[in-house]
Amino acid sequence: MAALNSKVSAEGGQERVNTQDINTDASFILSPPPSYDSNTSSSVPSSGSTSPATPTTESKDEGFIQGILNSNPYFSAGFGLMALGAGLTILRQGTVTGASILRRQLLVTLEIPSKDKSYLWFLHWMSSQSRGARSLSSASGVVSSAAGSAPKSQRGLFTRWSNRLADRVNQRSQFLAVQTEFKQHDNGSVSTKFNLVPGNGKHIIRYRGAWIQVERTRDAKMMDLSTGAPWETVTLTTLSRDRAVFTELLQEAQKMALMNQEGKTVIYTSWGPEWRPFGQPRRRRLLQSVILDEGIAERVVRDVKEFVKNEKWYADRGIPYRRGYLLYGPPGSGKTSFIQALAGELEYNICILNLSERGLTNDRLNHLLTNLPERSIMLLEDIDAAFAKRDKTQEGFQSMVTFSGLLNALDGVASSEGRIIFMTTNHIELLDPALIRPGRVDLREYVGDATETQIRKMFKRFYEGQDDLANKFVESLKGHKVSTAALQGHFVHFKDRPEEA
Repeated sequence: MAALNSKVSAEGGQERVNTQDINTDASFILSPPPSYDSNTSSSVPSSGSTSPATPTTESKDEGFIQGILNSNPYFSAGFGLMALGAGLTILRQGTVTGASILRRQLLVTLEIPSKDKSYLWFLHWMSSQSRGARSLSSASGVVSSAAGSAPKSQRGLFTRWSNRLADRVNQRSQFLAVQTEFKQHDNGSVSTKFNLVPGNGKHIIRYRGAWIQVERTRDAKMMDLSTGAPWETVTLTTLSRDRAVFTELLQEAQKMALMNQEGKTVIYTSWGPEWRPFGQPRRRRLLQSVILDEGIAERVVRDVKEFVKNEKWYADRGIPYRRGYLLYGPPGSGKTSFIQALAGELEYNICILNLSERGLTNDRLNHLLTNLPERSIMLLEDIDAAFAKRDKTQEGFQSMVTFSGLLNALDGVASSEGRIIFMTTNHIELLDPALIRPGRVDLREYVGDATETQIRKMFKRFYEGQDDLANKFVESLKGHKVSTAALQGHFVHFKDRPEEA
């Protein structure tokens, strides 16, 4: 019995020991490692002490990540590079945004589209700059405030240096285009002149002390459907404080263009729905250079001048303020030459419209007649040939202008006022009475072959002081019909030989 109790006690003790070991192992696994104190000899906590609280999941994750970072240096380097890249991106975006804000605050731009009238004026002005013709205002450019406080001698030196630099910059453009001037003389010789002008690209100029960037661009994807030409723009950029130079520059470009036309007659032709200059401006022809029969030129000139100065008279009586003229007669009698000389006398320009032009429609015709350039004479040459051969069976005719469309454009509800129209024809009998009725044609003048008076005047004009030869020449032409154009060609051939003439 004692041996049995001893065995049981031993087994129970063994059981207790095993249970204690299991509890100790579980406690070791679930609890964090105990802190070791130098004064404590045993690492086993006392039985009377309470167990520490179980750690949360967040603390375990932090410990896991911290352990990985401490044990793996590659992760630390990667996070550092990511932080550096993010910082550089933020710095770049801030720099771009700041530069954009600074540009909007400090710079101002002016865009000139190709549809605007000042577009050609500015290109002509730029051409003169590139050819080395210094602008008058650029020569007296404004000096900066820093130079203004310098002594007079230094200020003059700085002004000369800046002007010399501006001239070099204005003349040396890297993007050039060519403008060819072609002229054929009466003797058959041809003279050609090539002008290099600023082309598409960026240019730097100096005007009135302000530096301006000029960018000429052409958008090949955008085209003017009426003309087929690509859309072009010129953009001027300068400091915001110098924005006043834009207006001054455009005014100077306008004056330069007008000076180029001063004393000359500009010939306009239709280009789509608008009028554009045709060739170079031509020197005004003197009215005395066209010799018509007695009284014709005087009657027409007097009637036109009275019309120009009596706009209020027309308005007070409710009469449309427009005037139409018809010059008819054989070819070569001087009808077109007289209209050109009349435009020079009135200081007007001439707009020429061909009614047989391809693609011309009634709406476009009405638009062109309504939007004539200021101080211009509208010229419709050979009006009889425009509708003489038109019929429904004819093929290949390109113009779509109808006779009724022409009548409405000349004297319809939508027709413009303040307009002077000259029509010429070689066969007045072919014209419809509706076309030449009063209101559409207010004055008709017959310009025929040269009379004896015209022959004598033309001979004396080419050979001054040769009265006897003039009378002899008139007698030799009695009974013969000759046009003034034929006489002029004859006199030009014998320009220095009156006896042979």
